[in-house]
Amino acid sequence: MIDPRLITLRVFAQCGTIGATAELTGYSPSAVSAQLREFQRVLGMQLLTKDGRGVRLTATGRFLVAGSDTLIAEWENLRATAMEAGEQIPARFGLGGFSTAAAQLLAPLAATLRSTHPSLEVQVLEANPARCFDLLVAERIDIAVIVAMQSDTYVEDDPRFEQTVLLDDPLDVIIPSSHPLASREKVTLEELASEPWITEAAGSTYHSLFTAAFTAVGVTPRIAHEAVEWETQIAFVGAGLGVGLLPRLAPLHSAENVVRLRITGKGKPSRRIVAAVRSGSIASPLIKESLGILRVSANRILTARPEDDL
Repeated sequence: MIDPRLITLRVFAQCGTIGATAELTGYSPSAVSAQLREFQRVLGMQLLTKDGRGVRLTATGRFLVAGSDTLIAEWENLRATAMEAGEQIPARFGLGGFSTAAAQLLAPLAATLRSTHPSLEVQVLEANPARCFDLLVAERIDIAVIVAMQSDTYVEDDPRFEQTVLLDDPLDVIIPSSHPLASREKVTLEELASEPWITEAAGSTYHSLFTAAFTAVGVTPRIAHEAVEWETQIAFVGAGLGVGLLPRLAPLHSAENVVRLRITGKGKPSRRIVAAVRSGSIASPLIKESLGILRVSANRILTARPEDDL
């Protein structure tokens, strides 16, 4: 119903280059260029103009792309309600999300969908929030699971997307198993304020979350080490270098010399995890089913840990 060349144009508008458009859509760069040239010819409009060695949208192209938001949303809604009316599902379904969500939520969801819908082709892509939104525009994925605070590039009122809250993922404290408080089940941030802390570098999303938690209790933590990946932080804690915060959704597995404690009292930090879909598509039976499965899985994980990590 929607000309695929319009989707290609929208992806180009999103990422800005022929090469990036090709990577996102799965076409070759020459095929992308040919589609865009042909689309201009069919519409009788100049949509692109040369810009150095590349091309950019003309004012006409930008207006057409912006105006197509409503058209795409209406088509997504029509497709979703038609599928629901006929109790049908699409042939393929794409899922994308950040590393922890991909491993802990999306992989199990894909396995469940493949079991309940044997004819469905499910693809899971690990991607950061910005790429997830690009993949939604390119129709490579149908659900993106992201951390809300990491998606400030894409405002909540962006007409291309609808977001729904999946869970508020609390952050726990991880400490060496030899620590005097290791036998506790819960601990306050004040009790650990003087410890050497491990967190991300200043300016990062999680550093801001870390700082806000301690600001709420009126103490200043001592940051001794920096780590970007959760696995790296866990290894630092296991080596006795300090303590850190770990989202409950992230597993410890069998990490040596590391104990997870829940935080009590003021300043309990958490990250909000949301699912984003293309506007109009949230009525899709498969999307509604998937969101329900994701919520159940997340609730099971949040309830069971940290016991599961022992």
